[in-house]
Amino acid sequence: MPLEMNRNVFITCAVTGSGGTQDKSPHVPRSPKQIAESAIEAAKAGAAVVHCHVRDPETGAPSRDVSLYRELTERIRDSEVDVVLNLTAGMGGDMIFGDVENPLPVNEAATDMIGATERMAHIAECLPEICTLDCGTMNFAEADYVMTNTPGMLRAMGQMMTDLGVKPEIEAFDTGHLWFAKQLVKEGVLDSPALVQLCMGVPWGAPDDLNTFMAMVNNVPSDWSWSAFALGRNEMPFVAASVLAGGNVRVGLEDNLFLERGVLATNAQLVEKAVTIIENLGARIIGPDDVRQQLGLTKRGPR
Repeated sequence: MPLEMNRNVFITCAVTGSGGTQDKSPHVPRSPKQIAESAIEAAKAGAAVVHCHVRDPETGAPSRDVSLYRELTERIRDSEVDVVLNLTAGMGGDMIFGDVENPLPVNEAATDMIGATERMAHIAECLPEICTLDCGTMNFAEADYVMTNTPGMLRAMGQMMTDLGVKPEIEAFDTGHLWFAKQLVKEGVLDSPALVQLCMGVPWGAPDDLNTFMAMVNNVPSDWSWSAFALGRNEMPFVAASVLAGGNVRVGLEDNLFLERGVLATNAQLVEKAVTIIENLGARIIGPDDVRQQLGLTKRGPR
């Protein structure tokens, strides 16, 4: 499809993620209070959307505790700063196999596999405006870890999101994930136009080279909204690439810990740097109300 620069860009800040970064930077928030405060500061810096996981407040380990999500949601909604809340629904699909000669039984202590309803429990409780749908199964960098999202699981979770009135953000880690996302729309599981996040450079999904990126972009239907990110040192180059290719951008400590070589960043600083890049390209940053109008979002309080 012909490319046209996006002149009205929204920024998503991925505030903390679920990776093992909790001890790599003092700026990675752990408690719901810390995550909410970091999200609010990112919104003040220019992020229209905040994408949030929760962590164990003591250890920083990833968590699915609904009460932590509830506290985080209430803290963000009770603040005076308006921002679109995007909660992950990606937890609960982690399968860790045994060694290569004895893959079964799986490593039960590390495996976190639950059903669709339980994976969606915090979404039904908190009713964010957006939640993520990791639209496929893939190998991650770890030797025996598989992120597991079967077609049946995705159909079930996608339908729950649609029924709740929560906008799915399709997380596409490779071209096949976009293929299946279009199938979900065709089947009526997801509404059209859909929202996509292109996840570049996550081992072992789509690499973060521009040829692969353009293959991903060219597989997004022209009437869908999309955003993109890359990890580490390629985070900011992909801010520019995404805008030039017609999309929106994501930055944040989930994807990159550094403002520059050797300098640890805060979420707000990463957003500020993205704002500078976008505005220097001649585009403008849009806020949460414009995002709601563009994406057809419903802002609600928790049940």
